[in-house]
Amino acid sequence: MSATQVKFELLEKKLRKAVEVFKQAQAEKRALERELERSKAEYKQGSKGSAALEKELQALRREREEVRSRIAKLVEQIELLTKPDSAG
Repeated sequence: MSATQVKFELLEKKLRKAVEVFKQAQAEKRALERELERSKAEYKQGSKGSAALEKELQALRREREEVRSRIAKLVEQIELLTKPDSAG
């Protein structure tokens, strides 16, 4: 085997290894892209859920204030009814 053939085989071996490394890097890249898309979808769903919970919380707070107001009015009416008559 001549020195040129040895160099050529060595170069061929290095190229095969480079191709394998490249294929592996491409596969890892595709896997990471899929994982990124999955994470984006999960984040989007979480954001939607968070927004829905925030709206529900605001509605419950408004309802609570309305109930407080109604109870305060009822307490005032009860106090008026149970207040001793000042004319009496």
